[in-house]
Amino acid sequence: MRFPASSSSGKHANDEVESIGWTPIMEEAQRATNVLHPETMQLPRPDRRRIMTVANQKGGVGKTTSTVNLAAGLALQGLNVLVIDLDPQGNASTALGVEHRSGVSSVYEILLGEIGVAEAAVPSKQAGNLLCVPATLDLAGSEIELVTMVAREARLREALRPEVLEKLDVDYVLIDCPPSLGLLTVNAMVAAHEVAIPIQCEYYALEGLGQLLSNIELVQSHLNPSLSISTILLTMYDGRTKLADQVAGEVRQHFGELALRTVIPRSVKISEAPGFGQTVLTYDPGSRGAMSYLDAAREIAERGIERETA
Repeated sequence: MRFPASSSSGKHANDEVESIGWTPIMEEAQRATNVLHPETMQLPRPDRRRIMTVANQKGGVGKTTSTVNLAAGLALQGLNVLVIDLDPQGNASTALGVEHRSGVSSVYEILLGEIGVAEAAVPSKQAGNLLCVPATLDLAGSEIELVTMVAREARLREALRPEVLEKLDVDYVLIDCPPSLGLLTVNAMVAAHEVAIPIQCEYYALEGLGQLLSNIELVQSHLNPSLSISTILLTMYDGRTKLADQVAGEVRQHFGELALRTVIPRSVKISEAPGFGQTVLTYDPGSRGAMSYLDAAREIAERGIERETA
C-alpha cells in the first residue's frame, strides 16, 4: 500500500517509504485519505439486495451508532444505502443530519400506510448515496395503533417491497431498532433478511441476549423463515482491560464465524460525532473509530459476496 504519487518526486517518495517500511501511522493516513476521497474505494454490489436489522434490547450497546456508521462506511465505499430509523428517539436521524421534527414525513406514516418509503426517504449529508427514513416522536405511540391493524407484524415488510427498493436503487437497507423487543422490533425482523447484533465488551454483555435469540427464532418459525443472524459486532472495546478480552473471547467462542474480526474501540470521537449531526467517518475520518467502522463495513460486504458465491 502506498501514497499516490502526485508529482515527479512521487517515485522517490515511494522509494523512501519502502526503505523505512510501512508504518501504522502511514497506513492510517492512507485510509483517512480514502475516506475523504471515496472514489478510491469501491466495494462490489451484492447480487441480492441485503436488508439488515440492527437489534439488541439492551440500551447503550452502540446499536444506533453502529447502524449509522456502518451505513456511512458502506456508502463511502460506493454502495447505495437506505437507513430506516425505527427508534422513536430518532437518534439515527440526528447522526445522519436528517430533519426529524414532528410533521416531517417519517416511518410512522409508512407503518400506518399513509405514504410510501420513497416519499419519506431523504438524502443524508454524510454521503451522496445514503438515504434515511427519519423517525419522529409520533412513532412512540405507534405500537398501540398497530395492535388493531391487519398483519401488524408485516407493515414494514409491505412498505419495503422489492419493486419499491428497486426504484430507489439501494444495495443495503439497515434498520435501526428501539432498545426493546416490542412490535417495532418484530416489524424490523419480519422485513429483514439478516440480523446484526452489536455486543459491548463490558460486564453483563451477554445478559438478556438469550431472550433476543429466542425472539429471533420465533420470528423465523412463524413470520419470516428466511431471517438469519449474519453479524455479531463487538463494540466499546478497551484493549487496556482484561475484561474486554474476556468478553470478546466468550462472544467469539459462542458465535464463532458470525463475529466480525473487526472490533469497535471505545472512542470519544464516536460519541461526539452525533452531537454535530455527523457519523464519525465524516467528523474525524482519521480516528480509530472511523477506521474500525470502515473496516467493519467492508468485512460485512465481503462476507456477503462470499456467501453468494459459496
